[in-house]
Amino acid sequence: MSSSEADLGAPVEDVRPPVEAGPPAGATRLLVLVSLAHLVSHVYILALPPLFPFLRDRLQVGFVELGLALTVFNVVSAVAQAPIGFLVDRLGARRVLAAGLALGGLAFLSIGLVGTYAWLLVGAALAGLANGAFHPADYALLSGGIPKARLGRAFSLHTFAGYLGTAIAPAILIGLALLGGPGLALSVVGVVGLLLVGFILPMRVPVAQGQPDAHKLPPGSPAVAKRPVLTPAIISLTVFFTLLSFSNGAIQNFSVAALVSGYGVTLTQANGALTAFLMLSAFGVLVGGFLADRTRRHGDVAAIAFALTALLTLLIAIADIGAVTLTLVMAAAGFLSGVIAPSRDMMVQAAAPPGGAGRTFGIVSTGFNVGGAIGPLLFGWILDHGEPRWVFGAAVGFMLLTVVLALRDRWSGGR
Repeated sequence: MSSSEADLGAPVEDVRPPVEAGPPAGATRLLVLVSLAHLVSHVYILALPPLFPFLRDRLQVGFVELGLALTVFNVVSAVAQAPIGFLVDRLGARRVLAAGLALGGLAFLSIGLVGTYAWLLVGAALAGLANGAFHPADYALLSGGIPKARLGRAFSLHTFAGYLGTAIAPAILIGLALLGGPGLALSVVGVVGLLLVGFILPMRVPVAQGQPDAHKLPPGSPAVAKRPVLTPAIISLTVFFTLLSFSNGAIQNFSVAALVSGYGVTLTQANGALTAFLMLSAFGVLVGGFLADRTRRHGDVAAIAFALTALLTLLIAIADIGAVTLTLVMAAAGFLSGVIAPSRDMMVQAAAPPGGAGRTFGIVSTGFNVGGAIGPLLFGWILDHGEPRWVFGAAVGFMLLTVVLALRDRWSGGR
């Protein structure tokens, strides 16, 4: 392990220099490549769903069987994420990130080439294993290579890249499938991931200046392995991520169905409102990055932004508002929910033990998987019982619980 890979997971002291130092050599390239990897990871996540109509005809199976592939992907990802986080701290984040990109690329390339349902399930499991690498490796690389004064903005650009990958994936995949079938679409996704590996492996990982020596621990250091990671703060953050997944999943996955069935709006209007929510969320992430670099009270930023999001969501739950107002309210709620993301990541970075960013982010990110597995059952049950407004009402409840956690614990160095 080269000296340039030292301190990949170390959080920094919550004392910023009075004058913002410039980034270390290679920090910009690091941010660009890690953000590109995050974009590709989100394309991996959405590679299969847009192709379901094509795959149903090609594989001669139903949507239930195709849905099983997504279940396999998410279950494997949830189980793998925390163990892979420990590998990040032992082997180095750059290597694990390259391995995740390569495994995901090979998985989708093989699905596209083999073209059988049995291999679809195998490929989905491999892709789920690969997906477990991205959050632990990405955040460990950024935590170690980006100066503290710029870390909030780095986290925001990283998250924005993921949002962008989510936005472009359906159009690209459907376009490729119309051009040459689902096999071509999946093969292209796989090849793109493999090509990016060629840039990740030789990437120089800088060491951010201004970090105390106690935090400069190389991957695999015995001091890293001995430090506890399941602290009360990290357990609380895992619950925090789970609650975020519940509330965001309610709006992203079930708001259209709820609005059409219970609010008297058309499908076009409902989709327009959701699009406004998602687009403004992406811009909110960028604004949140600047806020995260200008305050040490990340828990308070998250709490205030999500409290306002809860108020707007409550308005949708209880009031009869027109389509235009609905779109504006959804847009504002999306913007505020995006503002939270960089402060959320800074809270995790501050709670990580020295040299343990990989395992910390791996553990807390499983909260997303837990919420993603349980939330659809809950909100589907609400809709099946004819209570569409309670989709938003339940989201408000989860948001308020999230606010309480953020205010109570102040994980980021006690602030």
